[in-house]
Amino acid sequence: MREKMKTPDQTQFIRRIRTALGHAPDVTREARHLFAESPSDEDLQLQERIHRRAAEDRQALLERLIEAGKPINLNVTALPDVAYATAAILRLAAEKKPEWGEAKSIAAWRHPLIDRLNLVEALDRLQIPVHLTGPIPVDAGRAFDQAERERQRAEIIASFIGVTSADFCLADTATLVMRTRPGQPRSAALVPSIHIAVIHWDQILADMKELFALLRWDERYRPEGLSSYMSFISGPSKTADIEATMVHGAHGPREVHLFVVTE
Repeated sequence: MREKMKTPDQTQFIRRIRTALGHAPDVTREARHLFAESPSDEDLQLQERIHRRAAEDRQALLERLIEAGKPINLNVTALPDVAYATAAILRLAAEKKPEWGEAKSIAAWRHPLIDRLNLVEALDRLQIPVHLTGPIPVDAGRAFDQAERERQRAEIIASFIGVTSADFCLADTATLVMRTRPGQPRSAALVPSIHIAVIHWDQILADMKELFALLRWDERYRPEGLSSYMSFISGPSKTADIEATMVHGAHGPREVHLFVVTE
């Protein structure tokens, strides 16, 4: 079947790819030779650089991230601890107005760092409800599973602010790297008009090379590796499809705020 599906054009295409990669155009390779089985010297150097990153290096990356965020309207703010992050979120919740209607509500991830913000209690003083996303038990039953998914989806849609964390942030492009996990839906970052992400400054990486070196070879991240779905978010949603006029918020949040805790 495989040979039957091969047309001359397909054969020529594959030959050109092999040549571009520096391999003999007509020699096939076994799958085990296509993927590295151990880290390269560059991968090891990248991991070493990340693990040995000192406070001054993290500060330099943070400043680089702040500058990279400016042209793409990513608002990056460094804060000394989670209490300051909570206060910053309260200010935004009080000052900002919903894009639709008057009622205010917030959707927030169940996440170790987000849990430390105590948003439910803090925002109760402003009479703004906080809807926490959470994993659905695997043995909950189909009816409960469906009902809970619909409930969380409706709460996220009704929220004008979504609060999440992230796995990493790339300083060179001001890009948040977020994996989708149970209880941490990407919709919380994509549906509300305002997205607030809170991370610790040791989650800032220099670039994509450092990210993939960690995901592929670091034992802390290798179990998930590159198999999980990842979202890459660089600032608010934007498009210039209509009359080449830049519009924010057409396909997602119109504002993105990143709070970096440096404690």
